[in-house]
Amino acid sequence: MQCVRPLLETVLAMLCLPAQFLWTALRSRTSLIAENLFLRKQLVFYQEHKMKPRPLTDVARLTLVLWSRLFDWRNALVVVKPDTLIGWHRKGFTLFWRGKSRPGRPPLKREIRELIVRMARENPTWGQMRVAAELYLKLGILVSPRTVRKYWPREEMTGTEEELLRSTGRHLCANTPMRSWLAISWSQ
Repeated sequence: MQCVRPLLETVLAMLCLPAQFLWTALRSRTSLIAENLFLRKQLVFYQEHKMKPRPLTDVARLTLVLWSRLFDWRNALVVVKPDTLIGWHRKGFTLFWRGKSRPGRPPLKREIRELIVRMARENPTWGQMRVAAELYLKLGILVSPRTVRKYWPREEMTGTEEELLRSTGRHLCANTPMRSWLAISWSQ
């Protein structure tokens, strides 16, 4: 509940911004100039008395960044330093692209993952490339062999194979040609 309230306040504040902008655009030029002078006089009062303003909310930061795109803001900025505003802009840019570009491949649908496991178990002689090729040729599902390897079933290993893998520090997938070589070389 504590997380929901600030989120709702942010959303409501962001929805009010376009209405405030339209209202401001419809007002007379004289009224806007008078309000601008009135607000500047208040800022000068704060500067003269060396009063620190309260910390800005996330919505206030976002609005400053958005409004700064519309005019030359360097001379009008009083509340924070120009580097601070530029930092907020960069942070917003970073957050936008971080959310847009997720690392790694998206997971396959559950049905396709189950189909890969079933094909591998029913056809033990097939490798990952063959399963990927069959999926594409027969069903039109384009999957790379590496993605097939990610969902390849792992069989239970015998004790000697596990010891060998632990001692060599290798983590091999089940049903690979290397697995049988390891088992043969370990038993000799």
